[in-house]
Amino acid sequence: MNKFIYFVFAVSAVIIGVLAFQKFSKLPQPEHALYYQQSREIKAFELTDHNGKSFTKEQLKGKWSLVFFGYTSCPDVCPTTLQNLGFIYDELKAAANNSQVLLVTVDPQRDTQEKLGQYIAYFNAEFIALRAGHEVLFPFARNMGLMYAISGEGEDYLVDHSASLVLINPDGKIAAIFKPEQAVGKVPSIDSDKLLSDYQKIVALY
Repeated sequence: MNKFIYFVFAVSAVIIGVLAFQKFSKLPQPEHALYYQQSREIKAFELTDHNGKSFTKEQLKGKWSLVFFGYTSCPDVCPTTLQNLGFIYDELKAAANNSQVLLVTVDPQRDTQEKLGQYIAYFNAEFIALRAGHEVLFPFARNMGLMYAISGEGEDYLVDHSASLVLINPDGKIAAIFKPEQAVGKVPSIDSDKLLSDYQKIVALY
C-alpha cells in the first residue's frame, strides 16, 4: 500500500511539473535583456542611502529593483539613463507596484550624502541614491556583474563605469541585466520601450 501511495505521489509530481513547464513556456519571454532563468545570488552588503540610512540586502526583499552605477559629475550616460527611467517610472510601477530605482555612486569621494540627495531628487523623488567606500563598492559591483575604474590623479580624476541596468527580483536575487545600445557619436543608452517590454515579461515570469 505504501509503495502504491508513493507511486501515485511521484506520478502526480511529474504531471504538475510538466503542466507548470508548459504554462511557463507559453508566457512571453524577454527579447532584449540578459535574463537569468535561475536568478543569481547577491552577497551580503551594506550601503548608505541619500538620507543617511543603512541599505542592505533586506531592502531589496519584496521589491523589483533596477540598479544603476553612476555618479553625479557624469556628463552624459548617467543623466540620460536616470531621465529615461523617470519617464517610464509610472509604467514600471504599473507592471509591478513594488518597483524601485537605485543609483549607486562609483564616486563616493565627491558624491556626499547631501549632493546625492539633491541630484537624485531632480529625476524622481522616489528614486534612491546609495554610497559606500570602494572597499564595499568594488565587490558589490562585481557581484552585480559590472565593473568600474578610476583613472587620473588629484581632483580631476575620471570614473569609467557601465551603462547597464541590473534588475533584482523580490527574492533579492539578480533576475536580468539590461545592456545599452552602442552607436557611433551617440551616448550609450538603453531603449526605454525595450526595457519596459522586457520588464513586464520578467515580472510576469516570476
